[in-house]
Amino acid sequence: MKIAVFASGSGGNCMLLSHKDSHILIDAGISMRRIETSLRSQGLTVNDIGGVLITHEHSDHISGLKMLLKHHGVEVFAPRTVAARLRGMLPEIEDHLTVLPVGIEFKLGEFTVRAFHTPHDTDESVGYRIEGGGSFALATDMGCVTDEVLSGLLGANTVLIESNHDVAMLCDGPYPVQLKRRILSNHGHLSNVDCARLVRHLADRGTRRVILGHLSKENNRPGIAMAENGHALMGSGAELFCAPVFGCLELETEEDLQCLL
Repeated sequence: MKIAVFASGSGGNCMLLSHKDSHILIDAGISMRRIETSLRSQGLTVNDIGGVLITHEHSDHISGLKMLLKHHGVEVFAPRTVAARLRGMLPEIEDHLTVLPVGIEFKLGEFTVRAFHTPHDTDESVGYRIEGGGSFALATDMGCVTDEVLSGLLGANTVLIESNHDVAMLCDGPYPVQLKRRILSNHGHLSNVDCARLVRHLADRGTRRVILGHLSKENNRPGIAMAENGHALMGSGAELFCAPVFGCLELETEEDLQCLL
């Protein structure tokens, strides 16, 4: 499995997973043009994409979807409540929308996909566990780590986990008190400290690569997030990366690398 993170953060989220001839996107929260450019850098076009998995309907996860539907008719996959929200926001999605079951595996090309709920300030939000030439799991936009989240992540070779904010930066920063409370709540966003505790738990149970994602531009810095999580992962043998706000992070799962030897 090849992984390419095109963007991760409040300014937009989008990533590509590839295995054999199957290619899928998770979220489309950047412009269509930027998605097209990012895909070209991987030798692909939007027509090569077998589907777009949506985590939830906030704009930083779907802002490019309208133009992708208009110009490319991409196939979109989302859980029931998220799908209902998308229908209300984008009526043109109806003929291209598949409602996916949460907690039940389904096939998408060469991939096996399972969605699991994440606790966020929307009626429904999910992460994804994806198998195919390796194992990958993504969990962002969550205020705490539930048993369902942990079950979705455990054992994945590579994970992308939210490391949204430094608590001191958030508390001392300019955000209104109500927004600070929302971010710090169990339906807000995961802090560096909470992320570090989670990734160590995952690394001790087999995860070999950790990607930090959805960093706040105002309340975090890559160096701070990397230091906090790097300290937690010391001695675990796991590699640590930080997803870009702009640019592209490319990885291959360990299983794929072993197959090439």
